Amino acid sequence: MTVRDGMSRVVLTVGPGHTLRDAARLMAQRRAGAAVVLDPDGGGPAIITERDVLESVGAGQDPDAELVGDHLTADVVHAAPTWSLEEAAATMVRGGFRHLIVVEDGDVCGLISMRDIVRCWTEDGSICDVPAEAGRFAKVRTA
Repeated sequence: MTVRDGMSRVVLTVGPGHTLRDAARLMAQRRAGAAVVLDPDGGGPAIITERDVLESVGAGQDPDAELVGDHLTADVVHAAPTWSLEEAAATMVRGGFRHLIVVEDGDVCGLISMRDIVRCWTEDGSICDVPAEAGRFAKVRTA
C-alpha cells in the first residue's frame, strides 16, 4: 500500500496569523491532530500539531494571544504519495513526529498520520498479525 492509499485528501489549513485557540478549535471540530499552515509570504507548507498547542498551553502561554506562526514547524519533511506506508512510518519514527504533509508536483495533496497508517495495516491485514482478542481492553487492577 502507498501513502496515497492511506492519506487524508481533505486537509485542514490555517494561516500563520490564526491564534492557537483558532487552530485548536478547528482541529477539534474536524478531529484532526494537525493542520497545514499556508503562508503566501513564506516558504513551503508548514504544520501545526496538537502537540505544538499543548506545549504552548503547558508553558502557560495564552492561546488567544499566541499565533500559529510562532509555534509551527517550518522545516517539514514531506512525503510523496507514491511512498510505501512502511517508508512513511519509518520516516515518522526516525523524525519523532506523527504527521507528514503529502506533496505532489509542488502542491499539497494530502496529510498522512500514524493513525492512518495503522488503520490501513489493520484493515488490509497484510502487515498486522494481531489476533482479534488482542484488540480488546483488559481490566487493570489499581492499588
